[in-house]
Amino acid sequence: MPPGDLETDRPHSARIYDYLLGGKDNFEADRRAAEQALKHTPLLPISMRANRRFMAKAVTYLAERGIRQFLDLGTGLPTSPNLHEVVQSVAPEATIVYVDNDPLVLTHARALLTPAGTGTISYLDADLREPETILGDDAVAKGFDLTRPVAVTLIAVLQHVIDDDQVRAIIGKLMAPMPSGSALVLSVVTTENDQAGEGTVKTYNQNGVPVVARTHAAVQALFTGFDLVEPGVVAVHRWHPTEADRDVDDAAVFMYGGVALKH
Repeated sequence: MPPGDLETDRPHSARIYDYLLGGKDNFEADRRAAEQALKHTPLLPISMRANRRFMAKAVTYLAERGIRQFLDLGTGLPTSPNLHEVVQSVAPEATIVYVDNDPLVLTHARALLTPAGTGTISYLDADLREPETILGDDAVAKGFDLTRPVAVTLIAVLQHVIDDDQVRAIIGKLMAPMPSGSALVLSVVTTENDQAGEGTVKTYNQNGVPVVARTHAAVQALFTGFDLVEPGVVAVHRWHPTEADRDVDDAAVFMYGGVALKH
């Protein structure tokens, strides 16, 4: 792949995330943007690690309850544990389809495609804003049995879709073909607990990475029509907290998360 395809001179959300988590798959433009964001929100890496744990908790919860098909949108760069590693540790036969449209993620897709069990793992190079393309791809249309529940996970990605109506339309189209018992997992950026976080949001936008922070009410509204699993929409470290979550300060977490089931 030609290096120019990666747009290394422009920050990218997945690579900023990678840098803030201590990864190495990032470039100078990403590191500069990340450091600017840290000036406003120095605890951002704590929040991102809590969000990663939320992903693991949510998919473990769903796998333990029998879901064996997972559609993960906005996958990002491989970060251990990856979603399939968590799911297949519970259900080795589970099928996972990863979706992202970042060329750098595509170059690392092989790491995402290394099974941790016997189930199928696929990577789809597509934009979550085009749900019809995703649902029409063979990885989903033929790879999933749509008579059985599917978990659709949108972890720390919807902040890059600014318009709430567009987000609701994306969710509606993705979930429409999924059968009863399917699950919707969201984690969404907020600044309600730290107004300095608005400076971080502004930094992302000034660097060409669209970001919006949402209120608790706005995140709750994204689950309209679905049955929220207790405890509902909460800060991600407060959703079924693990030992690692219990000492995390509420002021250090800038993500709401929730899991809901389709009727």
